[in-house]
Amino acid sequence: MTAMKLPREFYTRSNVLEVARDLLGKKLVVPNRNGSRVAGIIVETEAYRGPEDRASHAYGGRRTNRTETMYGIGGTAYVYFVYGMYNQFNVVTNVENIPHAILVRALEPIEGLDVMRRRRKGRSEYELTSGPGRLCLAMGIDRGLDKADLLGNRVWIEAGVSISPRQIARGPRVGIDYAEKWVTKPWRFWVKDNPFVSKR
Repeated sequence: MTAMKLPREFYTRSNVLEVARDLLGKKLVVPNRNGSRVAGIIVETEAYRGPEDRASHAYGGRRTNRTETMYGIGGTAYVYFVYGMYNQFNVVTNVENIPHAILVRALEPIEGLDVMRRRRKGRSEYELTSGPGRLCLAMGIDRGLDKADLLGNRVWIEAGVSISPRQIARGPRVGIDYAEKWVTKPWRFWVKDNPFVSKR
């Protein structure tokens, strides 16, 4: 029996940091056309709290074709292309017109490993999904999933494993040197000692 998808209420909460912590241990699922699945346990996240958060794409209320997804209802996938080579998967939170989002930075692969290995040929198991660009390659996530409803059938998140508060570490987000005082905010969360957490 397929596990239940997380309900809308999980995503529409106002505290993006709380949701980012609570996503740890949940299972991100992308179905294949043949009915099989690729899936992984979320082991690392980063919270972005626009419009005041200078590290957010929606800083200052910025609305563009790319960032418009962030203004949707919580439980929407926000997928963007970065560095001219990688997609990155984010979960939109809160209610419409409040641009909060959570970057999923790393997964522990658990379903569809053969498919992931094919997509990430030559990579070790610990390199399959240990980073936001890597996990999108392994999971088959691209811009076509931008704006996808996480309660729909294209990509979703299920209950996974229980992560206790003492298993969770937190620290500054990665790669946001431009964000001034927001650089040091401890808005990155990860599962301690998990070998699939990104190494950056």
